[in-house]
Amino acid sequence: MEIGEIISDAAMYPINNVKALVIYVVLGIVAFLALIITGVGLIGAGEATGLLSGGLGILGIVGIIIAIAIFALIAGYMLDVIKIAINREDNAPEIDPVRQIINGIKLFILSVIYMIIPIIVMVILSAINETLALLGLILGFILLIVFAILLVIAQCRFAKTESLGEALNIGEVINDLKEIGIVKVLAIIIIIGIISYVLSAIATGIGNFSEIIGAILSGIVTIYTTFLQSRAYGLLYSDAE
Repeated sequence: MEIGEIISDAAMYPINNVKALVIYVVLGIVAFLALIITGVGLIGAGEATGLLSGGLGILGIVGIIIAIAIFALIAGYMLDVIKIAINREDNAPEIDPVRQIINGIKLFILSVIYMIIPIIVMVILSAINETLALLGLILGFILLIVFAILLVIAQCRFAKTESLGEALNIGEVINDLKEIGIVKVLAIIIIIGIISYVLSAIATGIGNFSEIIGAILSGIVTIYTTFLQSRAYGLLYSDAE
């Protein structure tokens, strides 16, 4: 598919599957509310007893668990959105909480593994001497960009196979990247980034006039752009099939 076709299809996908969009917007709001409760609970417990064993502390822990579970579910669902896009189907995935939460956690692990390498390079070079610290910063930043691009392809491989081994097969990930074309991948990443930034800026701007409406719009924009990104990445990866 051409870049324009991918972006236009991805932009319409959440709208064509508005029921799924609404469900995950609501889940996102619940997750953020859980985090707010968590913060209040932990602070309140700390002031009251200095421990997390009190009622508010327990509430905070429950809030953390709920938020993590919901964010993992959303991540796992988006992997299924990618998989459907790879197959060039237009329907929304079914909700499969246990499997999707597990896959969402695996995706987090995958992301950490890919992003830890540039960080290790920066830390090692910085620890040697000050001269190498600057080199390490530059090299680490370059590697960060490279591995971020590879991670896009890796998560598509994971979405397709549900295998961390396949996603961590750097050789095959690089082959897929070559098959699709690095310029095309970069173009999609940049365009999606611009769209996300513009929509977020609009929601933030509205939030200056009405915090409640701004917060609701921010939640909608976040989930919408997540759907858009997942759909676009899946369609992009379909070129490697």
